[in-house]
Amino acid sequence: MEKEAIKNHQDLRVYQMAFDAAMKIFELTKKFPVEERFSLTDQIRRSSRSVCANLAEAWRKRRYEAAFVAKLNDCEAESAETQTWIEFAVKCKYLDVESGRELYRIYNQILGSLVNMITNPSPWLMKR
Repeated sequence: MEKEAIKNHQDLRVYQMAFDAAMKIFELTKKFPVEERFSLTDQIRRSSRSVCANLAEAWRKRRYEAAFVAKLNDCEAESAETQTWIEFAVKCKYLDVESGRELYRIYNQILGSLVNMITNPSPWLMKR
């Protein structure tokens, strides 16, 4: 069975995982207390969505290895930030431990994929 060619950022498995995780976070944070609306809720939603947005930007910067890797580094940082907010949400008892572990595990997979792309960007770069 042949793999389909990746035509845009939405075809990347890491993007799909990040997008699904961000949507899951959106749904789960609807239950966070209203007093967290402009702090924890906003922060975790922003960082999780930023992973996807930065992946889209990275995909469009594939002409230049340094620019591509720099945007992937932003994705990595936003993923780690999201994990920190997940930890806070669990400690504050806004997320149950199992949901927190599952999200954290997903972001570990995302981070692993990003690190692989960062350390070996050449298969992803545009050929001149």
